[in-house]
Amino acid sequence: MISDNSSAAFRLYLLRHARAGWAESGKTDFDRTLDDEGYAEAEIIAEKLADEGYRPDLVISSTAVRCRETAEALPRALGEELDIRYVDSLYQGTVDVYAEIAFAEREQTSVMIVGHNPTIEEFFHRLVGQPVAEAVMPFGFPTGGVAIVDFDVRPGDANSVARLSAFLAPRSR
Repeated sequence: MISDNSSAAFRLYLLRHARAGWAESGKTDFDRTLDDEGYAEAEIIAEKLADEGYRPDLVISSTAVRCRETAEALPRALGEELDIRYVDSLYQGTVDVYAEIAFAEREQTSVMIVGHNPTIEEFFHRLVGQPVAEAVMPFGFPTGGVAIVDFDVRPGDANSVARLSAFLAPRSR
């Protein structure tokens, strides 16, 4: 599903990092890397975004290794000049932290957050409501999945309402 970006005052992309392997002995959760399927998921979702004509103005990613590796696939599909920034507070951030980071970029018309569950799923539920979220992803927010949420007015402004424009996943469930 493609929605006309010109009708949205702001577009938010919520991308859950692709599938990661378990933490190796002596390594922390922060250092978990994508497994082979995760690398494939990251490439597939980046290509799906490009094929559907989606391209954020700015990508803001958690600094955790699995999020960085997911974000690194995006410029290969969406253009090498894609602006990617890494933010430590997305690693263990709350929904309020995710919202603050996503909506702080007032000069951008579209922002992508590359983050973690359960926070990315909770943020999505808060934005579009439980009935919509559960209809789109009845088994939870899949790894490598991206929700595209549009706003008629800037988030935080009076009467700001979020609506789901599309949900893409690297594989069907």
